[in-house]
This record gives sequence, C-alpha cells and structure tokens, in this order.
Amino acid sequence: MQKFIQNIKGDRSIWAVVALLALFSFLPVYSASSNLAYLYGDGNTLQFLIKHLAHLTLGFVILFGVHRIPYHYFKGLSMIALPIMMILLVLTLAQGTTIEGANAARWIKLPVVGVTFQTSSLASVVLLVYVARYMARIKEEQVSFKQTIWPLWIPVFLVIGLILPANLSTALLIFVMVIMLVFVGGHPIKYIASILGVGLLSLTLFILSAKAFPGLFPNRVDTWTSRIESFFTDEIDTKEKDYQITQANIAIATGGMMGLGPGKSIQKNFLPQSSSDFIYAIIIEEFGLVGGLSLLFFYLFLLFRLVVLVYKTSDYFGRLLVIGLGVPLLFQAFINMGVAVSLFPVTGQTLPLISSGGTSIWTTCVALGVILSVSAHRKDHTGSNEHSSNPLDILSETI
Repeated sequence: MQKFIQNIKGDRSIWAVVALLALFSFLPVYSASSNLAYLYGDGNTLQFLIKHLAHLTLGFVILFGVHRIPYHYFKGLSMIALPIMMILLVLTLAQGTTIEGANAARWIKLPVVGVTFQTSSLASVVLLVYVARYMARIKEEQVSFKQTIWPLWIPVFLVIGLILPANLSTALLIFVMVIMLVFVGGHPIKYIASILGVGLLSLTLFILSAKAFPGLFPNRVDTWTSRIESFFTDEIDTKEKDYQITQANIAIATGGMMGLGPGKSIQKNFLPQSSSDFIYAIIIEEFGLVGGLSLLFFYLFLLFRLVVLVYKTSDYFGRLLVIGLGVPLLFQAFINMGVAVSLFPVTGQTLPLISSGGTSIWTTCVALGVILSVSAHRKDHTGSNEHSSNPLDILSETI
C-alpha cells in the first residue's frame, strides 16, 4: 500500500477531493438505486452498489494509469484518437437506437465484454485535448481564419455534428467549451464571432431539417422544444420531464436544512433517474441544504486548485489542458445541480464522480488523469507576462 501511495504523483489536494467525492457517492447511489431495483430487479439494491464500486474501481485504475503518462504525449495521442472517435460516433449514430420512440443513439456495445459505452463522452475529452494541442502549436504564429478551418474547425464541427442528433445538451456543452478554450488560447475575437455565427446557423438548419423530415430524428427536436418551453412558461403537464422536475422540487423542499438522514429519502421511489441525472435532489433530501452546499464547496475547491495549477504551470499546452478538461467537468456539475433546483431546463448531464453510470465515471477519470499528469510532470511557472495580452497570461498575473 505504501509503495502504491508513493507512485501517486501530482496535486495531492486534487487527489483528496476526487477520493472524497467518490467515497461519498456510495451513500446517495445506494439509497437512490432502490427505484431501479424494484423496476428492473428483485428489489435488492446491493447489486447496484457493487456495480457502482466496480465502475469506480475501474475508473481509478484508469485515473492512475493516465496520470502516470507525461502529458505532452497526449498531443500525438489526440491526433490518433480523434479519427477513431469519429468512426465510433458514426457507428453509434447509425444504430438508430430509440427510447420510447425518441432517437437516443448515444451508446455502443463493446464486443466480447458486452459493456455499453457512451461514445460522445470520450469524444468530448479527445476533442478538447486536440484543440488544446492545436492552440498551443499556433501560439507564436499569425494564422488567418482560412488556415484554421481544416485543422481546427472542421474536426470540431464533425464531432459536434455527430453528437447533436441524439444529445443536444452534450453537443452544446462541447461547443461552448471549445469556444472558451480557443478564447483563452488567444484566438482573435473576430474569428470566434464568425464561428459562433456558423454554429448558430448550423443549429438552425438542423432544427428546420428535423422539423421538415421528422423521420430522420424521431421526437428529438420536439423534446428539446417542449423542455425549454415548459421551463420558461412554468407549465406543468403529465409528461416525464415535468414529473421529474416536480419530484425533484419535492425532494429538495422535504430535505430542509439538515435533511432526513442517509438512506431515508422518500422521493427516490418516485423520481426517475434518481441515481444519475437527479441525484443532487436526493442528496439535498437526505443531507439537507448543509449537505448540498458542502458538495458545492468541494467542486468550488476543485476549481480553485485548477486555477492554482494553471498559474504554476509554465508550459502553454499543459495550461490549456487543465482549462480545457477541468472547466467542462465543473460546468457539468453546476448544470446538474442547477437542473435539480430548477435553474436550468432538463439536460441529462450527470454529476461528476457522484452519479452512477460507467461511462460518465470513466471519462471523468480520464480527464482528471490528464490534469493530474500536468500537475505531476509540469515545470513551475517562473516567466514574466508583463507585456502579454493573452488571457492565460493575464490570469497568471492577477492571481
């Protein structure tokens, strides 16, 4: 055990937060799985706890293995992995999987082992590493917008376009994170504005096409539209999306300040996706506002450690990696918590390291492994950025 601990490198504070979040996740996942146990099993929640343990164990094996790889190797790995992920996304989308009549082509079954895997999650990590590599490569160059189209924006729009038909929230999240990353990387504002315009136009054309030919993407556009409309109009109907929000609100209201206690949630028996998309509502019901705010504090502390790591890392690619992979994880966490408390429309985003689900845990561990690789293999920042106008250098100066 001591030898294993000695092999753990990188920021110990990040390791501690990740481990605490993972350990805490067993309580809400075990409690919230009772609904699934009765719907799809014999009522025994132990199997879901064991499954969650297996997912986390494999996740931490991945995390440990990735963090031992020097982070500069991910430059080449991203160029190799990106075409592979595009092929997997095409295969996933071509399956035409539907859930209750709606297009949900998000998962692909791995051969031999028979495990289903959500390809869009890993594709987002690979794409952001690829974008970080490209931005680091052109840091000292004056490139025109035309020169960035093929090496940067074509791959970005291909990946997002393959994810969009089945998962709007993930596609939009990836697009926003790419824009954030290229902005921080010093990409000219006028180029970013052009890409935002192209993205908005592409989304509009997609929605119009889906409306004109509904057989291509069954019910997806209608689902997105109804979720947004119900969020802004406060209309309640009998559809599952409204049912989820209602039950989540009841769970939060029931929790009060201190909560009902671990395992004593009532709404877990009525709230769909209580162990994944809406697990934050169950956490507040069982641990109260104190538990919900404590969890928020841990994510904010992780954000603080990422900012410190960016400041201490001198290598430009390493800094972009920390931002490009760290911010999406925290953004996803805040979206998940915001949905549970009715700040955002239903998106289907999980709570990193807390929600059940193999793909979300594994891809989170890959991203964290890359970040910890930066912290383990970085060189301390010692240079002066007095005359730099790059957002990354300005950030370093202001800390």
